[in-house]
Amino acid sequence: MKPYPIFLVGLDKKHCIVIGGSHEAEFKVKGLLEVGANLTVIAPELTSNLHDLAEQGAFIWLARNYQPGDLKGAFFVLSERFTPLEDCRIWAEGVHENCLVNVMDDIPRCNYVAGSVIRQGPLTISISTSGAAPAFSVRLRQKLENEFGPEYKTYLDWLQSIRPSMKQTHRSFQERKKRWYEVVDSDILELIRSDRLEEARDQLQAITEINQLPAEVEESVQSTSLLGIQ
Repeated sequence: MKPYPIFLVGLDKKHCIVIGGSHEAEFKVKGLLEVGANLTVIAPELTSNLHDLAEQGAFIWLARNYQPGDLKGAFFVLSERFTPLEDCRIWAEGVHENCLVNVMDDIPRCNYVAGSVIRQGPLTISISTSGAAPAFSVRLRQKLENEFGPEYKTYLDWLQSIRPSMKQTHRSFQERKKRWYEVVDSDILELIRSDRLEEARDQLQAITEINQLPAEVEESVQSTSLLGIQ
């Protein structure tokens, strides 16, 4: 199986379902809530953390086992493995409803696979072994988490915040393109990683020639300098 990698957006406007309430389901639920998914969880029992989230109204909880008809109108379905008969029923209904369906660790009953994910603010990295060795994906994610630390969030937050100012300052697309590449090829990220926030800000301003950087950048320089990124 050779999956085509995509990133789903707009899950807040789609009906998403997780079937099961184990610790594995908890991990998946938290990932979906992190992107604001409109989520229903179907399970007679939940982990304590999931139970707390349900009581807070983070998702709709149907406190029972899956029943045929539960997937009507769903867009995204993620299910734990149960008995072969139950797994077949979930898969068959999901296909009938034209859902994205994944029965965990059951490749024949999946039309998508979920990668192991690293997030740092706007940065999202997803790793997949195409179902060959999910445990290896987890270990690789753990390794890369040490490389892609919180400095990437600060860096990308800065770049996102200056986009309107870049358009106002440099009307030419080619000029903006040139300066964006100068920014990403500069030492700004390394300066942020070394907690040299003021130097990073000054270099960003020098390259972009934006007269006044957005307040988000200045606030980040002050707050992040106090916390320190090492």
